[in-house]
Amino acid sequence: MNGIISNELGDIMVDTEAVARCAAMAALDCFGVVGMATISMRDGLAKLLKGESVTKGINVKIDDNSLLDIDFHVIVAYGVSIRTVVSNLIKTVRYRVEDLTGMKTRNINVFVEGVRVID
Repeated sequence: MNGIISNELGDIMVDTEAVARCAAMAALDCFGVVGMATISMRDGLAKLLKGESVTKGINVKIDDNSLLDIDFHVIVAYGVSIRTVVSNLIKTVRYRVEDLTGMKTRNINVFVEGVRVID
């Protein structure tokens, strides 16, 4: 479902893919986040997503009141506090998405799918 933002000039329809792209860019700017992940159905392993496919690691739902629920599947850097990285990710994404879209976030869920050593 698309989100709707109303103003004096009319209604603006915001697609879930646009919200996912904003959220992905905000998440990738966070320290400790290596990237988005997807789970392979064949072998059950997490795969690091790159380039244009980063939004596949994010699921966005918009309810009737234009409230956002965002689920992230991420891979974090080895040696950093997962709690700190996830807390920073949630705060950063909430601020940037709400600032860019004007819609409020209800829930941001983060699923850490793996840990990777950064070179």
